Amino acid sequence: SRWKVILFDAAMVIIAWFLAYWLRFNLGSIPAANLEYAFIMLPFVVLIHVAMSLGFGVPRGAWRFTSTHDVLPIVMSVSVGIAVSVFVIFLVNRLEFIPRTVFLLHGMLLVGLLSSSRLLYRIYHMPSVKGVSGKRVLIMGAGVAGNMLVIDLKNSTSLLYEPVGFLDDDPNLKGNRIQGVRVLGECSALPQLAQGLRVEQVLIAMPSATTEEKNRIVDFCLDAQIPYLTLPKVQDILDGTARSRDLRPVALDDLLGRDPVSLDINLISSGMSGKNVLITGAGGSIGSELCRQVARLNPASLILLEQNEFNLYTIAHEIENRHPDMPLHARLGDVCDEPGVRALFNQYKPNIVFHAAAYKHVPSLQGQIREAVRNNAIGTEVMARVSDEDKCEKFVLISTDKAVNPTSIMGATKRMAEILVQARNAQSEVAFVTVRFGNVLGSAGSVVPLFEKQIEEGGPVTVTHPDVTRFFMTIPEACQLIMQACVIGQGSEIFVLDMGPPVNIDFLARQYIRMAGLVPGRDIEIVYTGLRPGEKLVEELFHDEEKFGKTVHHQINLVESRILDRGAVMATTNLLVSKCKNYDAAGIEQIMKELVPEYTPKNNGVDL
Repeated sequence: SRWKVILFDAAMVIIAWFLAYWLRFNLGSIPAANLEYAFIMLPFVVLIHVAMSLGFGVPRGAWRFTSTHDVLPIVMSVSVGIAVSVFVIFLVNRLEFIPRTVFLLHGMLLVGLLSSSRLLYRIYHMPSVKGVSGKRVLIMGAGVAGNMLVIDLKNSTSLLYEPVGFLDDDPNLKGNRIQGVRVLGECSALPQLAQGLRVEQVLIAMPSATTEEKNRIVDFCLDAQIPYLTLPKVQDILDGTARSRDLRPVALDDLLGRDPVSLDINLISSGMSGKNVLITGAGGSIGSELCRQVARLNPASLILLEQNEFNLYTIAHEIENRHPDMPLHARLGDVCDEPGVRALFNQYKPNIVFHAAAYKHVPSLQGQIREAVRNNAIGTEVMARVSDEDKCEKFVLISTDKAVNPTSIMGATKRMAEILVQARNAQSEVAFVTVRFGNVLGSAGSVVPLFEKQIEEGGPVTVTHPDVTRFFMTIPEACQLIMQACVIGQGSEIFVLDMGPPVNIDFLARQYIRMAGLVPGRDIEIVYTGLRPGEKLVEELFHDEEKFGKTVHHQINLVESRILDRGAVMATTNLLVSKCKNYDAAGIEQIMKELVPEYTPKNNGVDL
């Protein structure tokens, strides 16, 4: 406790005081007069030094983590204490029978006793001294992050890791010691060094590394068959979502070559703050993340519309716990239920609508054209019409790259949704905005959870085709850019998010297998199943007739939408509603082809 430290330091003041006298008189006996005055002045000396120690915060230091940084307050405290002691004792007895050298010796001895006692305590509690050691680890990266990581590991009370060396590609660092840990060579030396050093784990301390560097480091770890952890990305540290010392597994998005999303937080906040925000499909992958991010921006209220009661309960419960003071309205409902949607608008008066509700699984919708059209197209028309009539400020449609030159029913219905929304812009006070992007990592029904499950079960991992590629981004990244697009959109725009380069799915599968510590083709087989009905080999983000441009945000591209005849679109929509009511699958498909002439079906079923 703090009082124990104060009492210990006071004892050190007393010991140093009499040791100073003993040294002053050449390790012999101290004259009686001098000894008498030493005792008389001792209370003054102790009180002064204890006061200075408290003033400089010396007792607050944790002895187990003592470092050279803790010595400076001790030196300052003792120096000021000696000066004050000389002044006070001079006022009391003009320093009679107190040799001047005693003060100098007392100061040096006291600094030594206070510092050495703390350092010895730390050494005693070090794992190597107590015969306890953690995992033997090599640290990749001997820069600032690696230096801080070693300090944290050595100061840790959990004894999880014992650093045995650094690896860094800077040749000038080889042979140097950082916090007592030697730089052993370049990162490529890992497979050769690992066995001799009995390395049990690799810690990657390179938060600013490029994607190529990260992939290279992971490959070295996989070649050496050593598990690895990494420090968080710089953006996560700056956002406050992770601490600089938080080690975590390397995630797939670390290796996909995407630049961190940069946001104009002030602009987004000003666009959302004080607004009633409605999110449809609020329990889905994109919808739920939009709920989380919008809730942080101080909206007047957040309205959640979701047809799955469990998903609605889950996200509503999470938002309520995180933002107990924010008005939250969680409502079960169907976007195709126009009376229900109107009642929702009349009650809560949303200013901004994020329409994320949609069926998205391509194979599942191939034989269910009516349900796909009803939910994705007609449901969007209902939401857009009610938003228009209620004069909300902005309506944001969440679209997909599969809407470009669609070959699947799902893609065609999302293109229909884009057309229905864009057709309303010419004669509406509402800013209708569409945001188009590709796959998101970890969403329900995506390839990543499937790979994880297949690897966990021992394989095989199924890939449709060795050359198939897809665009990927993380769910939080997508939602951040959706909100950015919302606030910069003025109406009629189709924004296309910068997805980075397309990712080969075969590479993705192999990387996932290797990240699990397994060898593709040996431990886990990869089976090519062939493209499923409606699937493309390569996805696209733009149609040939769409004019491509830039926006004020470098990660959001602008597509000038094609000219649409609002009257013809509305008439076609009314006919589409009639065909859906009559379960006319052939009629629905015919209208789909008229509304989306670029739709080229591939092995599509029309079973109801």
